[in-house]
Amino acid sequence: MNLAMTSTRPYRYRVVDVFTTQPLEGNALAVFPDAVGLDTATMQKIARELNLSETTFIFPSSRPDCLAQVRIFTPAYEMRFAGHPTIGTSFVLLDEGRIPAGCTRFNLDEKVGAVPIRIEASARPLLWLTTPPISKGTVFERNACARALGLSPGELLEPAPQLLSAGNPTLFIPVRDPGTVDHASLDLAGVKALKGTFAEPLCVFVFAPTAGGAYSRMFAPEHGIIEDPATGSSTGPLAAYMMEHGWLGRTAGTKMVSEQGVKMGRRSELHVQLNGDAGRDGIEVGGYVTAVAEATLQI
Repeated sequence: MNLAMTSTRPYRYRVVDVFTTQPLEGNALAVFPDAVGLDTATMQKIARELNLSETTFIFPSSRPDCLAQVRIFTPAYEMRFAGHPTIGTSFVLLDEGRIPAGCTRFNLDEKVGAVPIRIEASARPLLWLTTPPISKGTVFERNACARALGLSPGELLEPAPQLLSAGNPTLFIPVRDPGTVDHASLDLAGVKALKGTFAEPLCVFVFAPTAGGAYSRMFAPEHGIIEDPATGSSTGPLAAYMMEHGWLGRTAGTKMVSEQGVKMGRRSELHVQLNGDAGRDGIEVGGYVTAVAEATLQI
């Protein structure tokens, strides 16, 4: 029997662990350095096939102020902006020599717009993104949030949980200590009840303030991600929420670290720096990246 042959071509991709200096920790990301020729439906299928929190695809940008266009997919959904894919993709561009020598600042073209990137040069570069503008949304009822996390109302801190977004709507729920964060267990029916008629996929971010910043977990079942080891897009809004409630200083240069992914065995460190008082000149989120694999997908 003759089988019809279908022409295919190889697409090289890199796997990097983001917000960590240790391989097999942090948040894994697949990056396709040359995605020209792939359409939206195929990119979504690839992201589902690889089944990481996100997969990114690099294209030439039509914007003169941007180094490259980056499209970001979870296994279920294309995102307007996401932090660990932005940092990880920036690392791949740097590692492959696609950033001009001596350049320490550039923009990436994402669905949310131009995202500024800064390279802090050292033996191991620390990569920073500037969080897109943050919008404040609905304040949620504490008892309903506690039920959605399998916690008692008394385990939540007093400030009301609130929705904030820098392109990725996130519900922030503060709890009393890191042990309570680890004890949380997302109830999908409870999350559905919380959302009501809110149409966009919702991330649920539970955290405890710490001496150095925050101890955090993030759940995103509507993105096809039960739990995310590191969520850069939510960390800028986390800093804004913490400033508002007195857990983070408001002066220029203030820094903190959000420790995330520990419960999953993929510890991540997300660095935050305020530029200008109360971050009026931007909230930067940064981290280290570790390369772990390179492969080719034949499609």
